Amino acid sequence: MARLVSTLFSLLLLLSATPVLAADRLDSGDTAWMLVSSALVLAMLPGLALFYGGMVRSKNVLSTTMHTVAAMAIMGVQWVAIGYSLAFGGEGRFIGGLANAFLCGITPESLTGSIPTYVFIMFQGMFAVITPALISGAIAERMKFSTYCVFILLWGTLVYDPLCHWVWGDGGWLLELGALDFAGGTVVHLSSGISALVLALALGRRIGYPQERLVPHNLPMTLLGAGLLWFGWFGFNAGSALSAGGSAALAFATTQTAAAAGALSWMLLEWLHAGKPSALGAASGIVAGLVVITPAAGFVTPGWAMLMGLTAGPVCYGGVMLKHRLGYDDSLDAFGVHGLGGAWGAVATGIFATVGATGLVSGNFHQFWVQLIGVVAAGGYAVVVTTLLVLVLKATMGLRVEKDDERMGLDQVAHSETAYS
Repeated sequence: MARLVSTLFSLLLLLSATPVLAADRLDSGDTAWMLVSSALVLAMLPGLALFYGGMVRSKNVLSTTMHTVAAMAIMGVQWVAIGYSLAFGGEGRFIGGLANAFLCGITPESLTGSIPTYVFIMFQGMFAVITPALISGAIAERMKFSTYCVFILLWGTLVYDPLCHWVWGDGGWLLELGALDFAGGTVVHLSSGISALVLALALGRRIGYPQERLVPHNLPMTLLGAGLLWFGWFGFNAGSALSAGGSAALAFATTQTAAAAGALSWMLLEWLHAGKPSALGAASGIVAGLVVITPAAGFVTPGWAMLMGLTAGPVCYGGVMLKHRLGYDDSLDAFGVHGLGGAWGAVATGIFATVGATGLVSGNFHQFWVQLIGVVAAGGYAVVVTTLLVLVLKATMGLRVEKDDERMGLDQVAHSETAYS
């Protein structure tokens, strides 16, 4: 009898412990999807290089694509060395810590949810790489390559890593406040876009702008880049579910819908405003739709995603037109598309969220207010720190190439190469 009671008691303990064990159990399906998602996000980097590279003049195509390649190298090392630890290695309100510097304490058996922590680190590392690279769209054809390399290292450490912790890290104050950012509208696009504007204003206009038409040299390259970005963005957004389930499926569907709607609305607007829809406009519309849906991808239905994509066209098209009205030189529209698109996407998340959270359409004004706080706080922080970095680098290294070097083209000056011989 005593043995029977003991056996039943042991069985009850085992059953009660099962849910705890399941929460920390490796899921091979989730792991496979996150490995693929990480690779998809990495594919966005050559997509971005082609997207930006086709939009500049032929004498600057290599220097422009090198901005992205340099980010892959510099931020790829920084993330493993200290970036991951600062973003996810602690529970502070504003920053993590250095407990996991050089991935100390992480083993192949370490799990984050149902996937190996190494996979989570690499997935998040792709975000850390592409975010500073987005800034390069505002400074193309005139910034010193050496200064750019130092800038993105410092910016990634002092701007991206803290913002990443605010929104996604344990104890981060915006996470605790309840801010919604499914895949990086605030962390990635708003921060990089508004920082790009600061850097563009500090650099000044390119020689000849706006009197001369500084036209793209290879629009097919830009369209190919937009296609690669669209392709990789499925990993960017659907991968942010961190599992191969319904949330990833929803994010996949909303990403596709918003991108298509963004391209459509931009083409229609350009058709009405300029008389003809352009290939560059279609490519920009694709990216605008993708940017706007990013923070909301797992929180809205495809119907709301379509509406968000349709609004992305006028918001970002208007942002691009703004530089012509105000006279600043955001070379490749980093602020117009990523800055304003990221801000609108974050706010729109607080309006249209209906899955796993509620927004204004469901009567939740508080969520809308929290999203506004997140936009103002993240944007303000990025502006202040970027301004300080610009002032220091301008005084020590200098920001801009010499006028004769700019006229010659940065491919020859910075890299001693020619894209087309």
